[in-house]
Amino acid sequence: MHDGKTPTAAPTIPGWRLIISDRGRFWAIRINAFPRAALRAGAEPTVDADTFAEVREAVAVQEEKARVAVEGVS
Repeated sequence: MHDGKTPTAAPTIPGWRLIISDRGRFWAIRINAFPRAALRAGAEPTVDADTFAEVREAVAVQEEKARVAVEGVS
């Protein structure tokens, strides 16, 4: 239980900047640009969702698209 005095750790996603709107919607913006091949393959550097779990899953999908695209170029 949180006592209201001790700061709690904000949720994070490594490599992504997380923003929580005043209405509680989650946005994640990739800190470093995806490689061009990943963007051409449809990887999105910005995602949003209603919950942290959903935005984390959306980020995972984009990272996987990017990984597959970049590995296909090698």
